[in-house]
Amino acid sequence: MLDENLPTYLLKASKDKPKQNSTFLYSQFGNDFEPAYTLRHLDPEQPASRNRYAVAIYDAHNPDVLFAEVLLIPDWTQPTLSQDEIRRNGGVTPAPEAILPTEFAIQLYNPDQQIVVKHKPASFASTATWEFEMPTQSFRTPSHSHLDRSQSDPTISEFTPKLALKWKKDGRLSKDLGCYLSGRALNPDGTKNKHKEPDITVAILKNLKEVTMYEPNMARVELEDLKGFEVTLLLGAVVIRDVYFGSMKETFTIAGRRKSSASSPLNITPFIASPAPQPIRRTTDPSAREPRVPPTDPRTQWELDQETERLRREAAREEHERKQREEAEQRQIKQMLEAEEQERRRRQAEVDAETERLRRVYGQQHGVPTTQRPQPQRHSQSGLGGSAYAQQTGLGGPYMTGAASQSTFLQPNQAKLKHKSSIFSFRRNSDQETSKLAKKKSAMW
Repeated sequence: MLDENLPTYLLKASKDKPKQNSTFLYSQFGNDFEPAYTLRHLDPEQPASRNRYAVAIYDAHNPDVLFAEVLLIPDWTQPTLSQDEIRRNGGVTPAPEAILPTEFAIQLYNPDQQIVVKHKPASFASTATWEFEMPTQSFRTPSHSHLDRSQSDPTISEFTPKLALKWKKDGRLSKDLGCYLSGRALNPDGTKNKHKEPDITVAILKNLKEVTMYEPNMARVELEDLKGFEVTLLLGAVVIRDVYFGSMKETFTIAGRRKSSASSPLNITPFIASPAPQPIRRTTDPSAREPRVPPTDPRTQWELDQETERLRREAAREEHERKQREEAEQRQIKQMLEAEEQERRRRQAEVDAETERLRRVYGQQHGVPTTQRPQPQRHSQSGLGGSAYAQQTGLGGPYMTGAASQSTFLQPNQAKLKHKSSIFSFRRNSDQETSKLAKKKSAMW
């Protein structure tokens, strides 16, 4: 602080939520600081706050009274067509970069007017400046004439005289700024003078923390709306510090969370002579309470395109993984079926081998060639007797065919019938019976 007797505004960050709000504290003649204005930034957590900067100044005692605001949207670089840059960026088009704005507008309310602040970068022979103009007349002259009421406001009239002011850096390496009123270049009679008056120092911003405005020089500032001039200086100093001396990504919420612009104290010393703020003349404009959201900017469009491309690649990757899973399942099912088929064949081979082994074993025991399969025997009601008779007579065996078994079975009956054909036993049954009798006769000897 250069002089505590000068009116001073100290910008203090809020300790309560929301953190992006700040308060201008007023003091003069060494008195305690009291709230005078409230400064509000966009909430960096909201999607509508991305890729833009906005700040508004309200009355500290009546939060609904809005004095002025600034909405700043940067221009963006064009997408590159260089394949080398795209290749270095991982095959993705580099994101558009924000371009430092060349101007910004301070919107004042009641009366409504815009103060355009134009930025001129430093050159070889001069330092950076921020120039703006303010009309000397801002309010209409009271009149009962309907013609006077139909006229446009003095703030937008081209015939209203304006004062030229500018913020200027004191040096290339210095962060100090000074606000100057451009000297007049006209003679009192209105004719041009090649020798204009020197610039008048209005305020100094030192180390981006303290602004001292020289109250003795304010008498030469011929402005009707001194309150609007005060608000313009307060808000303009904050915007210049945030935008042109801060990080572009943080200021415009391009990447991550933007730090509060009031992280460091800002002492602003206005030119008002009274120890307390003057009565409020501004009223609320409902349409301007919240910063207007513009259409989609190139950076947001790039982010949308990148997100769309990411989702497309993610969907393609998931589809590829799904196909791989399906192919793996099909291969697994095929392997399971092949394993089951091999197991079935193995078991069938074991069954066939065991069957062949049993056939060979039991076929050799009964004297049947291993190449022939035994036929099932058919027996009649007296089949057991016939089989025993055949075994006794030696006319058959255990593996006789059905025809042989049947003939052997019927043979004893036929012998009995032949035996009964001769009552007196004059006939011989056969040569076999003769041989039996002969054997028996010979046995008696």
